[in-house]
Amino acid sequence: MRNILHIISSPRKEVSASRKLGNAVIEKIQEKYSDSVVRERDLTQNPVPFLEEEHIITFFSPAENHSPEQQSINRYSEDLISELKEADIIVIDSPMYNFSVPATLRAYFDFTSRAGYTFKYDENGPKGLLNDKKLYIAFTSGNIYSEGPYQIYDSNVPYIKNIFGFYGVSDVSVFRAEGLSIPGIQETSLEKAIEEITID
Repeated sequence: MRNILHIISSPRKEVSASRKLGNAVIEKIQEKYSDSVVRERDLTQNPVPFLEEEHIITFFSPAENHSPEQQSINRYSEDLISELKEADIIVIDSPMYNFSVPATLRAYFDFTSRAGYTFKYDENGPKGLLNDKKLYIAFTSGNIYSEGPYQIYDSNVPYIKNIFGFYGVSDVSVFRAEGLSIPGIQETSLEKAIEEITID
């Protein structure tokens, strides 16, 4: 049995291309692993708070010193991290907004990037703690960033890869629906991206 965590970051609903691409990835995974179980983390339905001083103090102070409020903050963060730890396969929908990931996804990473939980430091530096997992990124954008003159702006995919690489996840596949605002490309971009999905 495969445990799948589907992380959704687009605030758009039925019209969201990244949701459609991410759902198609999930369907392909379920076709390959019929006994898989999917847990959905919709960051727009249940947004993670933006990082504030109290959160940082909580994350960097001993648990035995936590106030009731800090205990609640820490428990919330630990629950998010537990979802990652329990997942065998992680699927992230990531549309590009202003050359970056949606703020909801950045907030999520702020609550899951914690020493002692998703990575640790030893004498050799940082070491990821979420090993032996598969990550699929469903990326969508109005322009084309995987190649050509705008490739320098391809920030979403490298950012997500870097975050999960820090967590110890190195097995990553990326599916892209690009040019969704470009006439002549937008009409078939999503359909082609879905057709090209392969699950290894």
